Amino acid sequence: MNKTKIAITLEAASVKRLDHLIRENVFSNRSQAIQQAVKEKLARIKHSRLAKECSKLDPSFEKAMADVILNEVKNPYPLTGATDSSSLRSSALSPAQGSYDANAICEAPH
Repeated sequence: MNKTKIAITLEAASVKRLDHLIRENVFSNRSQAIQQAVKEKLARIKHSRLAKECSKLDPSFEKAMADVILNEVKNPYPLTGATDSSSLRSSALSPAQGSYDANAICEAPH
């Protein structure tokens, strides 16, 4: 892996704790310890950002959309006589009643 040398400033207490970990053979040296700490922190930030974005999703809407897509994959031209892909009805996507109707999301064009 390509590495870049940087200079950092730490509080004396942090350096003392870091050096203690090196003496205890937790890390080989300061660079390794700091590199591991930065790597772990970046991973946690990435994970927490993903979790935050996922929390914005509406599970019932996502399930309804997945059901629609799976239904289209299984049966791209339902027995309604449709000859092209289904269209989305906005009324079926409204969470006004607290849930979504997967069957109402797809409507064959007339």
